[in-house]
Amino acid sequence: MKVLAISGSPRKKGNTEYFLTQALAHMSASGFETELLTLDDKVIKPCRACLACRKELRCTQEGDDFHAIYDKMTAADGIIVGSPVHFSGPAPALVALLDRAGYCSRQSRRFFSGKVGAPVAVARRAGHNFTFAWLLLWFFVNDFIIPGSTYWNVGMAGEGGARDAEADKEGLDTIAHFAKNMARVLTALHA
Repeated sequence: MKVLAISGSPRKKGNTEYFLTQALAHMSASGFETELLTLDDKVIKPCRACLACRKELRCTQEGDDFHAIYDKMTAADGIIVGSPVHFSGPAPALVALLDRAGYCSRQSRRFFSGKVGAPVAVARRAGHNFTFAWLLLWFFVNDFIIPGSTYWNVGMAGEGGARDAEADKEGLDTIAHFAKNMARVLTALHA
């Protein structure tokens, strides 16, 4: 089974990526194949809400990285998305990806049914709840099975790089517990 983590951060090797790598390390230790995909070097055009995906059963926009990422999302058994908080909301590239992925899956009636997933939100001081809720609602409306943890999957970190994220023991413990629950759910579903 494969778990895909997608970092929406525009920063390479930033705090969001650090939290996601921690989750993937726990998944890997539980025997899952894992992949981290970062959007920092990707181009994702926003959804045009043209509804062409209803007829074509795929997004008709070309010339960006969406299709390759969407293929990975549909192939994965589990998906974790991580975002830094930008003005109390998710990073724009991640929003563009999830809007298009959600539209395509819903219009083609394929959904992400039966996949397991959840978000991770990372902020310096505030805005976690809005970002986490936005991302969580995306998982919910796309028919994912969402494992919980001992707290919301949020991290406290404000500077670029992993040094801040490493100091958030509670956040790291929450992510570890979430990853263990995700592994447990995926294992039970595929038994």
